[in-house]
Amino acid sequence: MLLGAIASAVEMHRELARLVGAEHVLEGAAASAYNEDQSHRRGLVGRADAVVLPGSADEVAAVLGWCYAHDVALVARGGGTGLLGGAVPTEGGVVCSLERLRSVRELEPGLWEMHVDAGVSTRHVQRLARENGLLFAPDPGAAEQSQIGGNVATNAGGPHALKYGVTGSWVTGLEAALAPGELVALGGRARKDVAGYDLKSLLVGSEGTLGVITGVRLRLLPAPAAARSLVAFFQTRAQGCAAILEVLGAGIQASALDFLDATTLELVGGGYPGAPGTLPKGAGFALLVEVDGTAAEVAAQCEALVELLAPAALAVEEPRDAAALWRWRDGFNGVVRAGRGGKVSEDVAFPVEKLREGLERFEALAAERGLRSCAWGHGGEANVHATVLVDPASEAELDAADAAGEELFALVTSLGGSIAAEHGVGWLKRGRLAAHWDARAVALHEEIKRAFDPKGLLNPGKKLAR
Repeated sequence: MLLGAIASAVEMHRELARLVGAEHVLEGAAASAYNEDQSHRRGLVGRADAVVLPGSADEVAAVLGWCYAHDVALVARGGGTGLLGGAVPTEGGVVCSLERLRSVRELEPGLWEMHVDAGVSTRHVQRLARENGLLFAPDPGAAEQSQIGGNVATNAGGPHALKYGVTGSWVTGLEAALAPGELVALGGRARKDVAGYDLKSLLVGSEGTLGVITGVRLRLLPAPAAARSLVAFFQTRAQGCAAILEVLGAGIQASALDFLDATTLELVGGGYPGAPGTLPKGAGFALLVEVDGTAAEVAAQCEALVELLAPAALAVEEPRDAAALWRWRDGFNGVVRAGRGGKVSEDVAFPVEKLREGLERFEALAAERGLRSCAWGHGGEANVHATVLVDPASEAELDAADAAGEELFALVTSLGGSIAAEHGVGWLKRGRLAAHWDARAVALHEEIKRAFDPKGLLNPGKKLAR
């Protein structure tokens, strides 16, 4: 616990209450929920010395300033949907939850722009865009709970990142509270700005280790007039991975190109919403493809996809209810977890041309440790949710899963991929970046941290290179 000159927790709570109001400094059971995020399923629980809920960006800056003056760690928190412990107070200190920052500061449909507080939910941003004939495409999971500030802080992805990019691709400006306690605007409304270093992009994906994002300016796009989804089933993984490369090579700009391996199909297939509602016999790999654009463009792309995929596929189907198809896809995590009561998943990316090799070798290394594995993810970027099924009560299986994860990271590095494709680094993947990077790149990573956070108080222990 980093309490510095503060004599007691009582005094700390009193000082923080003066900044944000006593009712917004949580204690006891109300505060305990902020000691974890979704990584609690992997046993990670922290211990905050205080939890504060600021009501404005100025209050966030004041809380950060207080923490910096008293050598107290500060952990920024969005919706708590992270999977890697990025919002867990592993070293105590103050959790600064942004849930009260819910204002839409500006909405300019004619300019394709939106400016929102960091605590606005992802779903609300998507809904506002849609209601105005526009598109905000990033679609990470748990959109009702996740907040736009957290999505920017982790540079979250989702199925539609293939065509439209991850969250950072949509950010034109940020407001952030930076050490030692100042609000700073980075980027802005100018559509072209190459005047200085791209400091905004350093905050994107920084996971609260460089500052606390309080507001986000987003670019939007006109919503596509039409969209259609296809599902292609293949007998083998080799055929499915080859099909992904063929789609990319043919120049078909799918908005989403997801995949499921054989074990995932076995586990989740009962909920498949296609016609006639059952999987083709012998299916061992599937692709979920969406295309969007004008009605004519969508029709042409679907025709090209069927022509391309049908020769090797067991079946190519267009589900009657595309929304149901993607709801089914969003539910994979829970259904797979129920297979044995628990699972351990790692978010990694292979070079797309090495997806087949990566999947085969991951399955083999899991099997060598006596673990059943499965994999699904975003095939167009070879972003894999590599998963092993475990009994959560078995310490031996959990240890084996951790060991398999370490071997997976080594495999990813050897193939030229990334150990973090869209979920961030957080606490659980700390210290592994050095294996990817040149020594000078690691040193620069650490120098940037020191430049923004010389005392090392912002989300300490997270996103460490080594």
